[in-house]
Amino acid sequence: MAERGIREFDAKRILHKNWESYFGNKLIYDFKSLLVTQHTNFESMVSEYTWLDKVPLVVKPDMLFGNRGKLGLVYFKKETPGDIFLKDAIEWIKQKSKQSISIKSTKGYLTHFLIEPFLKHSTKDESFVAFSMDEDADNIYMSAYGGIDIEEHWDKTTCCKIPIFASKEEIISIINSNIPSEIQNKLVYAEFVANAYQFFKDLHFTYFEINPLVIFDNRVFVLDLVAKVDDTAMYLVGKKWGDIEFTQGFSRPLSKEEKYIKELDKNSGASLKLTILNPKGKIWLLIAGGGASVVYADAVANLGYADELANYGEYSGNPSRSEVREYTETILNLMTKESINNQKKILLIGGAIANFTDVSKTFDGIIDAFFKYSEKLKQTGVKIYVRRGGPNYLQGLNKIKNAALELGLDIEVYGPEVFITDIVDRAILNKEIESGVKNESRIHIV
Repeated sequence: MAERGIREFDAKRILHKNWESYFGNKLIYDFKSLLVTQHTNFESMVSEYTWLDKVPLVVKPDMLFGNRGKLGLVYFKKETPGDIFLKDAIEWIKQKSKQSISIKSTKGYLTHFLIEPFLKHSTKDESFVAFSMDEDADNIYMSAYGGIDIEEHWDKTTCCKIPIFASKEEIISIINSNIPSEIQNKLVYAEFVANAYQFFKDLHFTYFEINPLVIFDNRVFVLDLVAKVDDTAMYLVGKKWGDIEFTQGFSRPLSKEEKYIKELDKNSGASLKLTILNPKGKIWLLIAGGGASVVYADAVANLGYADELANYGEYSGNPSRSEVREYTETILNLMTKESINNQKKILLIGGAIANFTDVSKTFDGIIDAFFKYSEKLKQTGVKIYVRRGGPNYLQGLNKIKNAALELGLDIEVYGPEVFITDIVDRAILNKEIESGVKNESRIHIV
């Protein structure tokens, strides 16, 4: 399973697209949402969406981050709630698009916004419902205290577990027996929750949260929605999802190198990922496998050197020699742009013990990049630490050893008998590798 967040617009669109199949005509959901940017031609949209210039509006970013209300990024009033109209919305979008903002230490720009009709209501009308997955059951969260302060009222939220193979009757029974006593219009709320949960399961959502949810009689208003899906289910429910966009969400703009690797990954059957954390950092990773990349990054952070970690990423899925070469060249180019006074830079090349990736073949791509960047690596003062295991790993380790000797690179090479954490300790703290490890694949070169 690959869990991916989706835009609020897409989540609401999918809900509306499948509404009749799950809710019939007993409950009404009047879907009116527009995803826009500062470059949207609003004049042409008015002719298609006739409500756009006729009703009060709410505007907010749609970029996969929460707490927009607390961040002051839900625009619904100038003086009183409901006094925002199309002209105001356009001006606000253009203003916010030009401002750099910080969210959880990440700086970036707002690029995508959601426009919807403003709903006049009071806080007592706001409820909450969410669905999530566990290994042995699904969770349903319900509360009569929805809205911006849901976390402050979490003690009033009920949680019920739905067994994976529960029948429809069992699901309805569990929901009905756990509805908070403060919920208004319990029958309609219960029916909505039961049908929404079935929708959540059938369409392979992994998380689905409506907050706030407002129900007037049989009319349902989904004021805010957060959702994640299992993107590997595209072949099963792609038609029900429709044209869905998996976006990076709010973040700093991608660098030229990150864009290049992203495009390389897109056109490959393998996986190639790169995120630049600190281009001036002294510790660089060239790691095979997503799990190993986490272990290496955690090991660096646990030693107190997280601020010196320059990048995060991985290559996996048996990439070709040329793909590994291009991936490695991108990292080496970034790494050798400038030196650090009186300090060596560290390049950690490694991974777990591969199952089917040909280690020797992927090392061929790395060695090709070494030949291109050998002089820059020496000028920048780079020390290389290699640790790898898997199919043909001894052949690969010997190849990289011989290439290092030929090029005069500063390198130490180890097999899978040495723990990843020991390699990181060796690289950063200069700790000796324990002498008790087996020597049949250990190749230590200084």
